[in-house]
Amino acid sequence: MPLRRAGGQRNHKGQRNDDGNPPSRRVIRNAKIAALPIGFAGRRMAGAGRRALGTPAEVVDRDIQRRTAQHIFEVLGELKGCAAKLGQILSVYELALPPELAEPYREALTRLQDSAPPMLPATVHQAMAASLGPEWRSNFREFEDRRAASATIGQVHRAVWHDGRAVAVKVMYPGARAAVLSDLEQLRRMCSLVSVFVPGADVRAVTEELSACIRAELDYAAEADHQRVFAAAFAGDPDFRVPEVVAQRGDVIVSEWLEGIPLHRVISSGAQAERDRVGLLALRFVVSAPERCGLLYADPHPGNFRILPDGRLGVVDFGACEPWPVPQFHPLVREVADAMLNGGPGELEAAARKHGFATAQHSFDEQALAAEVRPFTDILLHDNYQMDKEWLRRQVMRFLNPRLNNVNRHLDLPAYCAPFARSVVTMLGLLCQLGTTGPVRDEMLRWSPELAEVVERHRERAGQPTDLTVVRLRRAAAQERNTAAG
Repeated sequence: MPLRRAGGQRNHKGQRNDDGNPPSRRVIRNAKIAALPIGFAGRRMAGAGRRALGTPAEVVDRDIQRRTAQHIFEVLGELKGCAAKLGQILSVYELALPPELAEPYREALTRLQDSAPPMLPATVHQAMAASLGPEWRSNFREFEDRRAASATIGQVHRAVWHDGRAVAVKVMYPGARAAVLSDLEQLRRMCSLVSVFVPGADVRAVTEELSACIRAELDYAAEADHQRVFAAAFAGDPDFRVPEVVAQRGDVIVSEWLEGIPLHRVISSGAQAERDRVGLLALRFVVSAPERCGLLYADPHPGNFRILPDGRLGVVDFGACEPWPVPQFHPLVREVADAMLNGGPGELEAAARKHGFATAQHSFDEQALAAEVRPFTDILLHDNYQMDKEWLRRQVMRFLNPRLNNVNRHLDLPAYCAPFARSVVTMLGLLCQLGTTGPVRDEMLRWSPELAEVVERHRERAGQPTDLTVVRLRRAAAQERNTAAG
């Protein structure tokens, strides 16, 4: 029986066959994932020895976090599939590291994104036939065997549909579904490792929620349905383009091809004015989606956006979408934001407990919590705000501070908030990579009447005049909703 490895497999003669699929034999994937908690335990034991010899506990704990994160990224990048998706979510951690410590993470993340070799043409043809039938080529005038882009559980090929349209063909790696489901079982068993990054969360509940999100991304029929909803909602929009779904069967989605500049090029070399414009557009797309589509876009990372020749923002990949809002969400936004802006530490503590961020059994420093959320309230108090890596670094390093008196260690994350948290964290990472500066607050208030009311109440308390920009934006959003409903 040949042994499948990360870069392919070797036959009984030791010859390598690179087909580009993720390693799918359960025993191999399980062993790689099981090595993560074992390595974590070993680092903690070694850290105890270092502390006993006089190394400051803060230095030891931070080193454990750094080395654990690097190990996680390396293993997840090698496995791809579900594991790589979780690594992608954790990639914001690399952005938050001081520059002198970030290089190992950057190298690991580069492998995470680029390590999977492309499927050989024969494997691509096999996957296409499995979903579209043995005569699959009759659907296309042209089909490029070389991949145009890679994804965590598949890859994209450029083609020409039988009616002459340029299309993108997204095809899942053979064996990816079984590999992802196997990963999820293992990740449930080692979910306590998440405490390295989210120390106070109900780790099991949050892991189950994230697992459900990742499992849903295996359903290409549901992804195509999500894309159709977005394409209809944003049809004719002057700022956005969502490609139409041309066909979907099995593990293949055929969509209109979007010709554009990948967002990572803007991040690396774009002029600041373009970075600001694109960042605000991406934010508007994400915050407006629940109102316009009834869906949360939970995966706004740079690979899912393109700058089109006419300046619009093209959006692809709709696997990570959730029905939104859930019933608890609007009251949570209204009451927590009101406590943050218009209340004191006592009101913030009461709102945090009411909405599941802390239980009656857990005590915490309410003053510390108020200080913790202040940088985020600042976004709501300024007409223009600058988002950059240094800002993100300060927030994440404060959140991950290993000291026992870190208030985050005493808080929880309600499981239903996990998809929203994923979207927010990824969106913040994108804005900070772009260094976006501009009316971030107004983009948020335009689509959240709850937040707009809270901000206006703050202005009244401070004796400031009504913010006519907020009023105008709320009126424009209401008109868009009425137009869409009509």
